[in-house]
Amino acid sequence: MNNGVMMQYFEWNLPNDGQLWKQLKEDAAHLQQKGITAVWIPPAYKASHQNDQGYSAYDLYDLGEFDQKGTVRTKYGTRQELKEMIEELHRHQINVYLDAVMNHKAGADYTEKFMAKEVNPEQREQEISEPYEIEGWTGFNFPGRGDKYSSFKWHWYHFSGTDYNEANQKKAIYEIVSDGKSWSKNVDRENGNYDYLMFADIDFDHPEVVKEMIHWGLWVSRELQLDGMRLDAIKHMNDQFIKHFLESIRANRGKQFYAVGEYWKNDKSSLETYLSHVDYKVDLFDVPLHFNLFQASRTGKNYNLQNLLKDTLVMNHPELAVTFIDNHDSQKNSSLESQVKDWFKPLAYGLILLMEKGYPCIFYGDYYGVSGKASPHRVILDILLETRQKYAYGEQKNYFDHPNTVGFVRLGDNTHPDSGLILLLSNGEDGDKIMNIGKKHKDETWHEITGNRPEEIKIDENGNGQFLVSGGKIAVWVKK
Repeated sequence: MNNGVMMQYFEWNLPNDGQLWKQLKEDAAHLQQKGITAVWIPPAYKASHQNDQGYSAYDLYDLGEFDQKGTVRTKYGTRQELKEMIEELHRHQINVYLDAVMNHKAGADYTEKFMAKEVNPEQREQEISEPYEIEGWTGFNFPGRGDKYSSFKWHWYHFSGTDYNEANQKKAIYEIVSDGKSWSKNVDRENGNYDYLMFADIDFDHPEVVKEMIHWGLWVSRELQLDGMRLDAIKHMNDQFIKHFLESIRANRGKQFYAVGEYWKNDKSSLETYLSHVDYKVDLFDVPLHFNLFQASRTGKNYNLQNLLKDTLVMNHPELAVTFIDNHDSQKNSSLESQVKDWFKPLAYGLILLMEKGYPCIFYGDYYGVSGKASPHRVILDILLETRQKYAYGEQKNYFDHPNTVGFVRLGDNTHPDSGLILLLSNGEDGDKIMNIGKKHKDETWHEITGNRPEEIKIDENGNGQFLVSGGKIAVWVKK
């Protein structure tokens, strides 16, 4: 997709008013005009309670259709509104990626008794009790839906662990004990084994589970005419299941069915190992880039901008990297809080929206605001989105040659008239750089389009110009 842009169309603090699907439907034409080519929507199925963002997933087949957990609609709306919204986005050539929460189930309908052992939360392979009988919330029979879409019912043996014993009200990490059952081996090695994350942890080594989850993936992809999925919490799930899951959906929906995984780890080598295990069949969010941007925003002029792209996915696997600044997990007061500071966000978005590599994702909170409060970044994001559509083409030449002033040139191409641009970022004083845009641009006049600099720059006969940026700001230069 030429200069595609994804938008994460939700943030953690949206009101529980059932309006998101309607809002997104009405926003479709505007998003298309701004150059958004795909939206990642939040979990669209019934959670343990109506106000939940969707990550406490209860019934993946209930898209806001059945009276379950005290509600028919989800936090975001009804099944009908969801389908109408997707149809409207498709009418505007915008792809839809569903957030797939497959690691765990929450809000069980009843308890069951089974054998389990307590393990050390910091070292999950280490038992801290003998196996004993506990009473866990692992029974799911979906009384409001019955057998519609799927007759599968969940029992304790479909899970590998849980975190609560109803019999004595004790919270702990319990590994479920049964013949041949253990934590999955194909997961992240943090805490010794990071299979268990929360609630009732789904056992992807169980053949009945694998069959049912693939059935759901095929069903929901067809039912909603999805173009792809965002896969939640994949470092906690058997990587071979993810590979098999995507192979099955693509065999049915076509090779172009898109997938991006959330592997939340600031470690390029862990991401590369994961990619090799799934045969490079899934994109990943560039978490190391996020943390570089987060660190740069906190450190100010003491951060060496020459390291901004160091050890990132986008530099090592650009075709598989989804670049982002913040999301619902990193935003303020969230579980993985690491929010990029406001002063640096224009620089960060300039980088990911105008660079040649990576698939950029804009966060709803940065565009529309958080908790109903307008975002200060919308004006600059509109400028950058328009710049991406008009000018961000051709080969990139980097000028990461100074600790406080860095940038790049996009040389433009023949298909987009007057394309090509200069990006400069400063985290310190005012800066300037002689940069080469190519001899074909000689004698042209270039100007800065974010309002950062008033000057106009004349390109010399060799294609050089001396471009400027104000301290702590972004400058984007294009042909006048």
